Amino acid sequence: MPPINDSRDLLNIIIALSVLLFTIFSCWALYYLARILQQFFKVVKETRDRLNKFDELVKMLKEKIEHSASYLPLIFEGIKKLVELLKNRAEKKKRSKREV
Repeated sequence: MPPINDSRDLLNIIIALSVLLFTIFSCWALYYLARILQQFFKVVKETRDRLNKFDELVKMLKEKIEHSASYLPLIFEGIKKLVELLKNRAEKKKRSKREV
């Protein structure tokens, strides 16, 4: 340790210690800032992946609805014929009950 002869030497030692402590604090702060940014980017990536999956799900549902919409007229025709058959059957039962 150098000899301290006057107040100027003491001031230089204190300034050197302050710079050392400031450097250590700055390195620590930069490390934590880098960790925070790393976690932020990880969250952004996960959010982007989830949004892409949701978008794919919506597209798939849209395609299924479009494909099933093309079968709707056929389904309605089938239901219409089924109702007519049931109506005819009910009328036949009424006629047969009246005749008895």
